[in-house]
Amino acid sequence: MARRGEEGLLRQALGEPVAGNGLLHRRAFLRGGIAFTGGMAALAAGGGGAVAAAVGQSDPIGLDSPPTMTTPGRSFTPYGVPAAAESDVVRTFNVNPIAPGTGTSRTPLHLLNGTITPNGLHFERHHNGVPDIDPATHELIIHGLVDRPLVFTVDALMRYPMESHIRFIECAGNSGAAAGTMPPQNTVQGIHGLLSCAEWTGIPLNVLLDEAGVQAGASWILAEGADAAGMSRSIPLDKAMGDTILALYQNGERIRPEQGYPMRLVVPGFQGNINVKWLRRIKVTDGPTHTRDETSRYSELMPDGTARQFWLEFGPKSVIVQPSFGVNLTGPGYYEISGLAWSGAGRIARVEVSADGGMSWTDAALSEPVQSKALTRFRLPWRWDGQPVVLMSRAVDEKGQVQPTHEAWKAQFAPGQAFMYNGIQNWAIDANGEVSNV
Repeated sequence: MARRGEEGLLRQALGEPVAGNGLLHRRAFLRGGIAFTGGMAALAAGGGGAVAAAVGQSDPIGLDSPPTMTTPGRSFTPYGVPAAAESDVVRTFNVNPIAPGTGTSRTPLHLLNGTITPNGLHFERHHNGVPDIDPATHELIIHGLVDRPLVFTVDALMRYPMESHIRFIECAGNSGAAAGTMPPQNTVQGIHGLLSCAEWTGIPLNVLLDEAGVQAGASWILAEGADAAGMSRSIPLDKAMGDTILALYQNGERIRPEQGYPMRLVVPGFQGNINVKWLRRIKVTDGPTHTRDETSRYSELMPDGTARQFWLEFGPKSVIVQPSFGVNLTGPGYYEISGLAWSGAGRIARVEVSADGGMSWTDAALSEPVQSKALTRFRLPWRWDGQPVVLMSRAVDEKGQVQPTHEAWKAQFAPGQAFMYNGIQNWAIDANGEVSNV
């Protein structure tokens, strides 16, 4: 009877469901910050099972001293590493067996929390391996339709005033497997892991372009990297003169080799490989250059047989990461639904969640601060009754763009297209708590 009474008090604190299959109001996170967490703790202390165990009684006050309190710990290390118990929180790889330097590594989004990706887990996309560049000899050239062609050393660039911004970077091929007809049975990492978010610090590109003196008639730039692929992309001049930065630091430390050391572009909200790594050259031009890297791929075939080029800005997108494939439920009860949302157009305005396959929706709580062109964490309390459900999330950005369904996204293109996919992700949960992609 006591157990039933505690559940009743918890339901009273959290309120009744506001959408199908037990979704609770996001205010459960906002009522003084304790309604959901405090209720969960009360349920756990009363025998809540999977949530937490009751305090042991072998110690008079319930606090037996663990071994770590009786043995000195290890000493300092020059560079910190994760705990041994977190050894499974790693990137996964997809490489070309003929050219091992070509391929991708994916971020374990379903095993992380918050919005910032640690540098060692940021996804990678390489076209011909990671170059070993000596910063003492590396130079950046700005030329083309400019009044004064300029050459910058790394040391010279380090003297410029810098800015820091939190921005996501996403590969244009991210989530592409979900664009097909059969939903891939894979983790969030395996489907959506070509996505990361970091604090990037560097020089606004417009400062360097203004110093070179952009000439009338210029409308694009060409950015080229110093890797063996000579990876290069065209970028509209207004974007280059806008919020694009020449990044030298990532999350406070110098950019790592796999992220473009000693310098890279960060072009917020645009396709991933426009954020050219190992940057060595910027040419100001009167139109797009139509390089190999933007003609052999990153174009979309339309239903009428024409191809669309330079669709560069990501639309609104979201994915529930907990629960998700491989992150199963352990039995009926209270859970937190947690996920990520982002848009290349700016801030996320709202994220709606459904637990009945889209028949009803309710707003999730957005974790502050909600920043432009950065990952936003959303959360929602949920009481699962043990019955099969389908969880979905739907993002809306500050420009009013709404994340499309899988069917609506596919209807825009000819069959077989997969770049820039941002359709709604559906997770089915069966009565055993196992999650599958549907």
